Amino acid sequence: MASSSLRMIDIAVNFTDGMFRGVYNGRQCHAADISNVLRRAWAAGVERIIVTGGSLEESKAALEIAETDGRLFCTVGVHPTRCQEFDESGDPEKHFQALASLAKEGVEKGKVVAIGECGLDYDRLHFCPAEVQRKYFGKQFKLAETFQLPMFLHMRAAVGDFCDILAQNKSKFSMGVAHSFTGTAEDRDRLLSFDGLFIGVNGCSLKTSDNLDVVRGIPIERIMIETDSPYCEIKNTHAGIHFVKSTWPSKKKEKYDDDSTVKGRNEPCLVRQVLEVVAGCKDIGDIDQLSKVIYHNTCRVFFPHDLDSAADALLDNSVHI
Repeated sequence: MASSSLRMIDIAVNFTDGMFRGVYNGRQCHAADISNVLRRAWAAGVERIIVTGGSLEESKAALEIAETDGRLFCTVGVHPTRCQEFDESGDPEKHFQALASLAKEGVEKGKVVAIGECGLDYDRLHFCPAEVQRKYFGKQFKLAETFQLPMFLHMRAAVGDFCDILAQNKSKFSMGVAHSFTGTAEDRDRLLSFDGLFIGVNGCSLKTSDNLDVVRGIPIERIMIETDSPYCEIKNTHAGIHFVKSTWPSKKKEKYDDDSTVKGRNEPCLVRQVLEVVAGCKDIGDIDQLSKVIYHNTCRVFFPHDLDSAADALLDNSVHI
């Protein structure tokens, strides 16, 4: 399904996940298919994709993937649930310097556009204790400062400590996004109190009527869209499904088809559905114009050199909250 007028950037795709190599729960179900996934994304109106890095090794892989296409970019950082890798490396400072070297390489190649995914996740403390998360979340702001990059942030059930660490490090970064946001209205408002901080929404942000109410309160000039694929698809049981208009043929992984999405595996073309739900729940009729505003938001943070080409989004005042 194609669109010539929509302009979209998927800010969060986990292309390093085994599902995009056809591996599900350790079992090979089909061949690697990123090329088919990308073909559908470009046809749907996706212009760029940011591949997420969540560990040192994953960030290396994300950079390698980003180098395969001029429309792919990536982040470099360590996810809160994986921050023990610093201590487990035996030399946390050496591990941090390896992350810095990778970020430097990616910036020089024009591919690394943010530091992250980093932050706090108190829902999954069994993966990494809170004190370890806080220590290495704070440390990664140094990378943003060194390379003048925005922050690609993760926050789950930790808004107090998260905002405290942001405030402590506000001089080290100017912009960022709290991606895959699933918090409360109070969480939203605390994040929005930081100038230059945007909120990224995906299927996980649009599950319930309460979620939709929270999204309604995000100003359109502070929102970004994403899939977080292969996770966070919009399911038929989600409140947001009622606003979805675009669909793609889908088959089970065991009956894989090059021209179909895989049931249960999210992918970047479906970011269009996220856009449709945002438009629907905000009662915005002009989805093309909404896509341009969100595209402009995304360029402000990750692709500031392209702001002129995105500026037409601000010339039309037809989109209102």
